[in-house]
Amino acid sequence: MKSIILFRHGKSDWDASYDSDHDRPLSKRGVCAAMKMGKFLAESDQIPQLVISSTAVRARTTAELAMKSASWRSQLNLERGIYGGSPDFLLELVHAQDEDFDSICLVGHEPNFSSFISKATHGDYLNFTTANMAKINFEVKSWLQVQFGKGLLEWHQQPKRLGN
Repeated sequence: MKSIILFRHGKSDWDASYDSDHDRPLSKRGVCAAMKMGKFLAESDQIPQLVISSTAVRARTTAELAMKSASWRSQLNLERGIYGGSPDFLLELVHAQDEDFDSICLVGHEPNFSSFISKATHGDYLNFTTANMAKINFEVKSWLQVQFGKGLLEWHQQPKRLGN
């Protein structure tokens, strides 16, 4: 089985000084949520083997904080194409992954993540707010076999449901 965790970046700081949308940082709330979600994955024994993050500051920081908060030993790769990438791009990215990995986490943005989830699971639109995670399982042996409509949504988690 292959599993994908989609992790939307934490709340960004719209009042911060930044040159472009790509450079927008996390807010204090976003920092806390990223760490909370990192601990959630560790406590539920679901730390992914590979994390692939958008290069946008808010996404990369979300990934780094989640990993640091619970001492993940996952490999972290950065992929600029996640920023603004379509669900089809995300599927191509999944297809390109090393078969040694059975679980990956993509850290990125809306609306492409909720669209990917809907296409992957043939499900309804998922309201995927900041710092949300969703895990999709595919009953396949190879990343190349992952297809839209063949995934099963195992769970959808929000930081506000986890308490303090």
